[in-house]
Amino acid sequence: MSATPPQAHVTRIARRRAKLGYEQEYEAVIREMFAAMREAPGFMGAQMISPETPGGDYQVIAHFRSEADLKAWDESPTRAALQPRLCAAGENEPEYRVLTGLEAWFGPQVVAPSAHPPRTRMALVTWMGIFPTVSLYLWLVAPWLSPLPFLPRVALLTGLIVVTMTWVVMPRLTRLMRGFLNPASRA
Repeated sequence: MSATPPQAHVTRIARRRAKLGYEQEYEAVIREMFAAMREAPGFMGAQMISPETPGGDYQVIAHFRSEADLKAWDESPTRAALQPRLCAAGENEPEYRVLTGLEAWFGPQVVAPSAHPPRTRMALVTWMGIFPTVSLYLWLVAPWLSPLPFLPRVALLTGLIVVTMTWVVMPRLTRLMRGFLNPASRA
């Protein structure tokens, strides 16, 4: 058994305003950056959320398989070539927020409420991950844990389920169901 814990999928959110009158140029460079990111190792998807009101912040959300993959993208010549164009069309420096694993569940809101998928869709996709995961562990693992007292048995089962959901099931399921969760998102 490996002593190294699995690397968490990482999400980076960048907030920045486009210069007045440069909104179309800014969006075009972001879309070009997304196309370049598709070639980067570990890239899992991205979306741009336009401001709700004119002059507001754009939010660019990028998902990578690991922090090392994100770092490799940040240090790539491709990204370096796009930065002067982003700076020319954008105001100030972007504000970055990086989230890994379950941290995203506990952080403050970083996108507008209108950009979140409906709770019913999130609940359905979460159930689609939990149902087979719990069923599998109850079928395969629970019999082996039956000699343990109730609380340690439940603690082990729920621990396995949380780890599996966080690092295996939900990253894949949300990527697979992206169109259902956010039909208007761009990647």
